[in-house]
Amino acid sequence: MSRILITSALPYINGVKHLGNLVGSMLPSDVYARFMRACGHEVLLICATDEHGTPAEIAAQQAGKDVAEYCAEQYGQQKKYGDAFGIEFDYFGRSSSPQNHALTQHFAQVLEAQGLIEEREDAQVYSIDDGRFLPDRYIEGTCPKCDYEKARGDQCDNCGSLLDPTDLINPYSTISGSKNLEVRKTKHLYLLQSKLVDRVREWVGSKTGWSNLVTSIAYKWLDEGLNDRCITRDLKWGIPVLKDGKPRPGYEEKVFYVWFDAPIEYIAATQEWAEAQGTPDAWQRWWYGDEAKDVNYVQIMGKDNVPFHTVSFPVTLLGSEEPWKSADKIKGFNWLNWYGGKFSTSQNRGVFMDQALEILPADYWRYYLMANAPESDDTSFTWEHFASVVNKDLADVLGNFINRILRFTKSRFDESVPDGGQPGHLEEKLAADLGAGIMAYGDHLEELEFRKALQELRALWVMGNEYLSEAAPWAIVKEDPETAAMACRTAINLIRIYGLLAAPIIPASAKTILSAIGCENEMGHWPSADARRELLKLSAGAPFDVPDVLFKKIEDDQIAEWTARFGGPESNQ
Repeated sequence: MSRILITSALPYINGVKHLGNLVGSMLPSDVYARFMRACGHEVLLICATDEHGTPAEIAAQQAGKDVAEYCAEQYGQQKKYGDAFGIEFDYFGRSSSPQNHALTQHFAQVLEAQGLIEEREDAQVYSIDDGRFLPDRYIEGTCPKCDYEKARGDQCDNCGSLLDPTDLINPYSTISGSKNLEVRKTKHLYLLQSKLVDRVREWVGSKTGWSNLVTSIAYKWLDEGLNDRCITRDLKWGIPVLKDGKPRPGYEEKVFYVWFDAPIEYIAATQEWAEAQGTPDAWQRWWYGDEAKDVNYVQIMGKDNVPFHTVSFPVTLLGSEEPWKSADKIKGFNWLNWYGGKFSTSQNRGVFMDQALEILPADYWRYYLMANAPESDDTSFTWEHFASVVNKDLADVLGNFINRILRFTKSRFDESVPDGGQPGHLEEKLAADLGAGIMAYGDHLEELEFRKALQELRALWVMGNEYLSEAAPWAIVKEDPETAAMACRTAINLIRIYGLLAAPIIPASAKTILSAIGCENEMGHWPSADARRELLKLSAGAPFDVPDVLFKKIEDDQIAEWTARFGGPESNQ
């Protein structure tokens, strides 16, 4: 048994997350954690809301609320919908927690002691009409690299380039829209990332099994020259900048940059978890010193977060010269797009988690998103493709297999697994193919290859349908009831295997499937690749129920209704 620490990228606090956010970190983290738990490993899955920075302040202003009150409300909403989607974090914390305040101050202190933080005079955009400096998202303008006209002061959403407010062309204040701006001098703290280029490069190079997406982004940053990073901002909401436990002179109106404190929250949230468990020191065996050396640490995130996790956060951990656990594997996802354009929280474009649950149960979305996870390339969501996948895979292949064999068995052999007959060549072939498929499916999940894993899972479901078509118990039940009984018994054992295998992906449906055949106590276990043995688990006489239709097909009129409500191709115009 291994100890596996999994962290999902922190979702911004500003509003309910859309499907792209869900598939980019939270959902695959949950799938991976469920699988690893089922295999018997000790797993800790950590996430939290990312509550600092300009997005929180701006969203609170727009909502007409105090930022602390707004963040508390949004935390509750995000936890609510995460739970509704079956995301089983061991702890879902908040980056505004006292633990993160203390840890961020600690890292700033030790990094400065190591000569990796220095004060610099900076040129920053000041809004004369607003009477304040404009950090990050308080300023927008044209991107100097791709000419996108709504680039933010910290990053361009169009090309992904990291920016400083002074980089923007034709900038304006997002507070007032004023273009009455000027550049003024101010002081900020800089993390001297340039001093650790060689160590970070060595650290990245020591990792194996990372995807091309992650390694290419990391090396791109390193090859282009790792710039020193400003880690303070002129904001009121955030972690204050202290020195020797007191406000740092000249920094009374500044806080730490959100991208400095947010990754530290992974550790802080683990501290929150440990304290909530009544074992306040338990976090150390996951994060610190010799106890954490045998932990396998996996980070999961969208590609926009990769630079901060492959470069900036490692600088913080390595530069501290303290024995912190760093990532062993980083899984990055490309974008899930909305008809070729981007999902957008700020522009309310696409389907969001609360809206998705109004339409269909969570498992429909979980299956579709993982089957089409944007791993090697960006992928596009369309209503037509969504309906096609749900109807073919869930309704026609899995749901139809389960319902038709249980209904047939009930009609011919009562509501218990039938006795009679011995496995023959069809069952031998099934067992061999099934064992290989279970191994391949598990291997892909272990390697975080979700699309390949889902292809194997669907192939296993198809295998059951093909077996039934060949065995055809309905065709032989009158002349050879024993062989028909054996085929039904084999198929019902397949249902059990399918329920166990599907549980990380569609947990609510898997529970229903296993409950129907009296195996709900096995939920959260993993079948062995010894398929011959697995196909004999349910013996004759075991009771079962026929569940209602597991997956209802999506009809054309529903697609038309949802397109009218949420938009289709024209929504990106």
